[in-house]
Amino acid sequence: MALDKTQENTHPINSLGFAKPPSETRVVVAMSGGVDSSVVAAKLADEGYDVVGVTLQLYDHGAALAKKGACCAGIDIHDARRVAEEKGFPHYVLDYENIFQDAVIDEFADSYLGGATPVPCIRCNERVKFKDLLETAKDLEADCMATGHYIQRKMGNRGAELHSAENAGKDQSYFLFSTTPEQLSYLRFPLGHLPNKEATRALAAEYGLSVADKPDSQDICFVPNGDYASVIEKLRPGSAEPGDIVDHEGVVRGKHNGVLHYTIGQRRGLGIGGLSEPLYVVKLDVDKKQVVVGPKEMLATRTIPVKEINWLGDEPFDSEKEWHLSVKVRSTRPPREAIIRPTGPTTAEVELLTPEEGVSPGQACVFYAPEGSRIYGGGWIWRG
Repeated sequence: MALDKTQENTHPINSLGFAKPPSETRVVVAMSGGVDSSVVAAKLADEGYDVVGVTLQLYDHGAALAKKGACCAGIDIHDARRVAEEKGFPHYVLDYENIFQDAVIDEFADSYLGGATPVPCIRCNERVKFKDLLETAKDLEADCMATGHYIQRKMGNRGAELHSAENAGKDQSYFLFSTTPEQLSYLRFPLGHLPNKEATRALAAEYGLSVADKPDSQDICFVPNGDYASVIEKLRPGSAEPGDIVDHEGVVRGKHNGVLHYTIGQRRGLGIGGLSEPLYVVKLDVDKKQVVVGPKEMLATRTIPVKEINWLGDEPFDSEKEWHLSVKVRSTRPPREAIIRPTGPTTAEVELLTPEEGVSPGQACVFYAPEGSRIYGGGWIWRG
C-alpha cells in the first residue's frame, strides 16, 4: 500500500500505510459481531496494532435479541465483546439508537410510502458508520478506522481510490458508493483482497475466534424475514391504505391493500386472474393509491435521472463533459455500459446503452470504470 501523503518516510510503511510501527498506530475497528469485522480486529491485533473495537447499538436490545441473523443485534454485541476479550484489546458499545432511527429507519419508511424502493444499508454507511462513528474514531485519536466490508482502497496518483473487492460475489461497492474522498483517506478495508468468504472463515479459525462458524447476517437488520410492509405499518400506522390495481390504460384490474406491499417489476402476488399475458408492476402512484401494471416491455428503461451524486473521479464532475462508464442500478445486477451526462453539480442523466428492466426510484445508480475495478461514485435514482 502506498504511503499517505501526510506521513513522513521515517519508518518502513506498515500494512495500513503509515510510516511508523504498528504498535504506535491506533486503529478503530467497527465491529458488528460478525465474522468479517471480527477477523479484521483479530488480524490487526495480531499484527501489533493499537486496536480499539467499537460496536453500535442501533436498536433496543430486547427487540434485537428476538431477531436472528441481523447485524448489530444484542447477541452480536456480546460476540464482538467476546472477540475483544479473546484478543486482548478494548471494546466499547455506543448507543446510536436515536441517530439510526432518525437517519435511516424514518427515511426508509417515508421513502417506501412515497413509492420508492430505498436501500437503507447505504444510508447507514453514509450517515452513521462513515459519519458519526468515523468522527468518534477521530475523537479517540485513531490514525484510521477499519471495517469488514468487501471492497478495496487503493492509492492512486491523486490519493485514495475505491475499487471493487477481489471476490465479485462478495463485493459491497454498490452499498459504499457514497463514501467521500475525505472519508476514504481515513478508512481501511483489510478483507477486500481475499478471494472468497471461505478464506475469511479460515482466518477466523486460525485466530481461534468463537464466531468462526457464525452464519452471515441476512436481510436488512431491522426488517425481519424481509417483510418490509409489516415494519412500515408499525412505524406509520394506517399507512396501508387500499386502492385500485389499474393497467397502463387506466382500466381497473383489481384491488390492493396498500401500495407499500408492491415493488417495481413485481409479477407474482398481484391477484389478477384471467390474463392473456403476464402483467408486471410498472409504476406506484401513491397520490392516487394506484398500483399500475403493464406488459414486461414497459419495464424497459433507457434514461435514468440521478441526484445526490457523490463523485470519486480524478477530474471534476463537469457539465461540459460526458462520462462513458458502466453503471449498476441494483446490487444484484452486473454493471452495464452507460453515458453519464451531468445536469448540475450533483445531478445527471444516465443513458443506458442497453435498456434495463425494473429500474426503481430510491435505488442507487453506481458508476464503475468500463474496464478494471475502480468505482467513480454514484447517486440516487429519482422520478425526474
